[in-house]
Amino acid sequence: MTSPAPTSSARDAVDLSPFTTLRLGGPARRFVIASTGQSCVDAVRAADAAGEPLLLLAGGSNLVIADSGFDGTAVLMATTGFEIDGAGMLHAAAGQDWDAVVARTVAAGYGGLECLSGIPGSVGATPVQNVGAYGVELSELLREVDLYDRRRGAVRTVPASELALGYRTSSLKGTDAAVVLTIRLKLRRDGLSAPIRFPELARALDVDLGSRVPAALVRAAVLNLRKAKGMVLDAADHDTWSVGSFFTNPLLDAGQAAAVLERIRARVGPKMVPQYPGGAGLIKLSAAWLIEQAGFARGHPGPGGRVALSGKHTLALTNRGGAATEDLLVLAREIRDGVASRFGVALIPEPVLINCKL
Repeated sequence: MTSPAPTSSARDAVDLSPFTTLRLGGPARRFVIASTGQSCVDAVRAADAAGEPLLLLAGGSNLVIADSGFDGTAVLMATTGFEIDGAGMLHAAAGQDWDAVVARTVAAGYGGLECLSGIPGSVGATPVQNVGAYGVELSELLREVDLYDRRRGAVRTVPASELALGYRTSSLKGTDAAVVLTIRLKLRRDGLSAPIRFPELARALDVDLGSRVPAALVRAAVLNLRKAKGMVLDAADHDTWSVGSFFTNPLLDAGQAAAVLERIRARVGPKMVPQYPGGAGLIKLSAAWLIEQAGFARGHPGPGGRVALSGKHTLALTNRGGAATEDLLVLAREIRDGVASRFGVALIPEPVLINCKL
């Protein structure tokens, strides 16, 4: 009789840098690979029972881990599972590669996720960040998540309406109270995209804003746009050794925006300042534009040239090889402080900082 395959494995003193898209970070004192939802729950319960600090890893695309590493247990979510039911509901395990899931939905003739193509990382991270791109956010499709509630010690199904989903945030972000195990998304069964809302994407597709086109065409266009910005992972391209956008686009109310825009025009003259509706009376400014206008060009180097702004996009801070996390943080602080000094705008980091800070 064949023994069942193990659903988890554990090691000590494992370097975490290979498990992040930045390729940065020191060792975890203990490292567990969980290949099923239950083994993940078991690993988390064991850490909690021992009073052990816990770090959850999956795609590692939104983590900046200190050079000193993590003095606790890191659990790598390696769970798999993917299904689209007859009602067009996508059920996906937290450890699945996100872009692979998007590709399979499009190939199967479903729409809705095409604008979120090429985003690195895992399924489980998407509701935490409320990932979004090219005018679409996950919150538009997310219906519910299964999560392990560490306070209650139980697995619960939570509707999306209770997750406080906002611009690159949710009630799950910045807290370790729950672990996402599975998500459910409502797809478009007609195979067409969501209405095209992003001008750059509309131009690439040569369609009017608001148009709906085959999801496969939108996916191809989004991937091309992201590749041109170094935002699709490529081990050979150091411009993709990043967490994607390091800073979120600033959201300002009308009063704040008027003051900031006046300050910007006083500094750079009567240039067109990119701005977009931010929801609920807010205005969204382009962090990339602010960074460039503050004097930080693409490729701007950090300490020793070991880190730099991407040569393709100023929102990506990249590891050029041989870097340390502290090198990246020095560059991030320089950019943050430069934008604040010139324009009075505070840039907020998008990734989760583990055992380090700006």
